[in-house]
Amino acid sequence: MMNTRRLSLIAFVAVLALLPVLPVPEFWITQANYIGLYTLVVIGLVLLTGIAGLTSFGQAAFVGLGAYTAAYLTLTHHISPWLTVWAGFVVTGAVALILGWVTLRMSGHYLPLATIAWGLSLFYLLGNLDFLGKYDGLLGIPALDFFGITLNTGRTFFYLLWALVVLASIGAINLLDSRTGRAMRAVKGGATMPEAMGVDTFRVKVTVFVLAALLASVSGWLFAHFQRTVNPSPFGLNMGIEYLFMAVVGGVGHVWGALLGAGVVQILKDQLQVWLPKLLGGSGNYEMIVFGVLLVLVLQYARDGIWAFIEARLPRVQRKVDWTSATALPERAKPPHGEVVLDVNKVRKEFGGLVAVNDVSFQVRAGEIVGLIGPNGAGKSTTFNLVTGVLPLTRGAVSLRGEPIGSLASREIARRGVSRTFQHVKMIPGMTVLENVALGAHLRGGKGVAAAMLRLDRAEERQLLKEAETQLKRIGMHASMHELAGNLALGPQRLMEIARALCADPTLLLLDEPAAGLRLKEKQALSAVLRQLRGEGLSILLVEHDMDLVMGLTDRIVVMEFGTKLIEGTPEEVQASPAVRAAYLGTEH
Repeated sequence: MMNTRRLSLIAFVAVLALLPVLPVPEFWITQANYIGLYTLVVIGLVLLTGIAGLTSFGQAAFVGLGAYTAAYLTLTHHISPWLTVWAGFVVTGAVALILGWVTLRMSGHYLPLATIAWGLSLFYLLGNLDFLGKYDGLLGIPALDFFGITLNTGRTFFYLLWALVVLASIGAINLLDSRTGRAMRAVKGGATMPEAMGVDTFRVKVTVFVLAALLASVSGWLFAHFQRTVNPSPFGLNMGIEYLFMAVVGGVGHVWGALLGAGVVQILKDQLQVWLPKLLGGSGNYEMIVFGVLLVLVLQYARDGIWAFIEARLPRVQRKVDWTSATALPERAKPPHGEVVLDVNKVRKEFGGLVAVNDVSFQVRAGEIVGLIGPNGAGKSTTFNLVTGVLPLTRGAVSLRGEPIGSLASREIARRGVSRTFQHVKMIPGMTVLENVALGAHLRGGKGVAAAMLRLDRAEERQLLKEAETQLKRIGMHASMHELAGNLALGPQRLMEIARALCADPTLLLLDEPAAGLRLKEKQALSAVLRQLRGEGLSILLVEHDMDLVMGLTDRIVVMEFGTKLIEGTPEEVQASPAVRAAYLGTEH
């Protein structure tokens, strides 16, 4: 049976198809066309701001680049509009790539300020170039011609515009339901976790930035041939702020929220321009005051936007289990039992005058579980971060199967077979357990943005999801795979992290306090899983405060105190050591 969401989409497309042939006022058609033009830009902002967490006030400038490219090439060189759209892609994409390469290295409030700066710069550039008509702009742009039909009225233009809006919306939804989409969502929460999964976070940011700019460029191309004239006014900072306002009101994390936000803001803006002068007895841009108040109320009481209220009342879509026939992903060759997998040699980490890790050395061999223990503040997690590339070494060396990895970035270390969990669980609450775990297999896929938007990645996606399901079965969480990760208790979240780490097919697995928050039976199940992994030849480095678990599970233990290695030995040797008792209890008795 067809689900409610699909029926709603079909009904929406049917209404769109009928609207121009119904006896509705021409004003309605014009309003619908403007809503469609704005929606294309706001879809890009949903991907950029709502999904990837990158705030931009400069999207109107990219609309301007697309519009001016189309207008100039059509008027001056008489190039077909169906070619100028691609020229707009090239110009806008190149500018976005350069701006993104520079500005996306910033964080916090510096990034939005940078987008304001280059948005203003492009606006004033367009208004001061002679060949673009300065502030008067370019006039007499021809209408689009589509298979002999001249799209010179709002009703004829409507079909092309809204076909592109629907295709862009479906493409964005497809993108979010993919390997690349999961990486985009992961970037929003910071770089540490996605980089440990092998995601090149900077590349993902630049990619989504350029994609949002290209959607704005399409809107600009359509705008030029709809208005038949362009000037800098619609591409200023005030319009960039309005686009962002549309995204926030509709639901900045939801693709269909882009359409809703564009519609609500455009209709409200038009009505306020009529009502407010009558109420206040004078002319002026009073609607901007109302928009400011409305934005504050939305941010205070409805941060997820209007669409979140609608979606909460729609039946939740559960992913169909259609990957049972998918082929298994290739696995990396396991090292022979007893081979040195990890060699940590006199690693040191200094934070200013503080020595957090002081010349610590140890090894982990294939098919071995090594425990790394010590009191709070002993330097265990810092050592983990040195091994995985989260922190750079002050000095010393780290090798994986004889290859130096101490100077590599986290994602490159992950590519070589190191996977990890975190002391404080890092996940994407709005994604399902299955999708969170599938993120761990990021490096085992290769399909990109275009394949995802066109649904050409489905075979690979089935493989990745099958692997995620396999790892969830292994840790006993198969029944929860369609649950939102944010709804899980702490214990299951930690188990989910382990499944995500295993999805990477690691040679070396680093577990940072995996038993914290687990109940007794969950700890017993975890121990059974780790023993099974050891039997399969996997090397495991374990930081844990549960001494019963550590003593019953590990082959060797490294004890740290105040950043130094205190002792290394078997569980029995460590338990018998007076130095260990003194470190934990403050006395040898």
